[in-house]
Amino acid sequence: MPLPKAELHLHIEGTLEPELAFELAARNGVTLPYAGTEALREAYRFEDLQSFLNLYYELMAVLRTEQDFADLANAYLARAAAQGVRHAEIFFDPQAHLARGVSLGTVVEGLWRALGSSEENHGVSTALIMCFLRDESAESALRTLRAAEPYLDRITGVGLDSAEVGHPPAKFREVYEAAAGLGLRRVAHAGEEGPPQYITEALDVLGVERIDHGLRCMEDPALVERLVRDRIPLTLCPLSNIRLRTVDTLADHPLPAMLDAGLLCTVNSDDPAYFGGYAGDNFAAVHGTLGLTEDRLRELARNSFLASFLEDDEERRARYLAEVDAYEFGDAVS
Repeated sequence: MPLPKAELHLHIEGTLEPELAFELAARNGVTLPYAGTEALREAYRFEDLQSFLNLYYELMAVLRTEQDFADLANAYLARAAAQGVRHAEIFFDPQAHLARGVSLGTVVEGLWRALGSSEENHGVSTALIMCFLRDESAESALRTLRAAEPYLDRITGVGLDSAEVGHPPAKFREVYEAAAGLGLRRVAHAGEEGPPQYITEALDVLGVERIDHGLRCMEDPALVERLVRDRIPLTLCPLSNIRLRTVDTLADHPLPAMLDAGLLCTVNSDDPAYFGGYAGDNFAAVHGTLGLTEDRLRELARNSFLASFLEDDEERRARYLAEVDAYEFGDAVS
């Protein structure tokens, strides 16, 4: 049985495995420029964040109907549950679908077909976080937020993702203020490829409660001190960092130093179909390569539930934490 954990940094579009991509392409009459699944897997070799994003957006063409989004989410939830995920807070990118002529309702209703029955079907509780594309305009983000208002009973929070460099958090001040006014939780990608000051800006200008990635905080000791003091969670994605060359090798990953510094770190999968592993695979990788002890792994699992947006269900959070505390490690870690 895998270690119980929450997944807090997961892009649902990034769970599109080659087999499902071809299945949906056939269903929707979309021609993919690859000979087959193996040729597509070969394309999952990236030089940097932008080279990944190019393929990521290209493959979204196969997602057209509510059923497509439901199938995508159910496939992820089944894999996640098998790797010990008990709670998942799932990102989606509405602007990328709106630009293709797919309505927001199609995306949200489709995802909700899976998320609404996830506890019954997969034993995984869920939340949905709508992300804005930071390389699009702030006006586009605000329009998207307004368009989402009929669906806010199903959307827990907002996030900020896509190409980071050159798109500072302050660009989205107005939309985050509007999201706060609607009672939405707020997170943002910062400090992956962008500088440490993007993390500070996300906290001070956007009022975020969690930082997605945040690796580069280690370059700013005063920022580290602040993150530790204020218990700001960081949603790290180790295998993603290697695939996108943010970190040269897994052995070079700063996760141990971050934990030693007292940071509230979590381990997540980001875009697992593209980056070689789901949540449990990331836990196994950091255990094997970084030599994290069982106590450290338990700390990471506890952190994931402490950092999750479960304030409206503290009984559930306590139950998940009790599962972590009672967990007995075997030979395999995931």
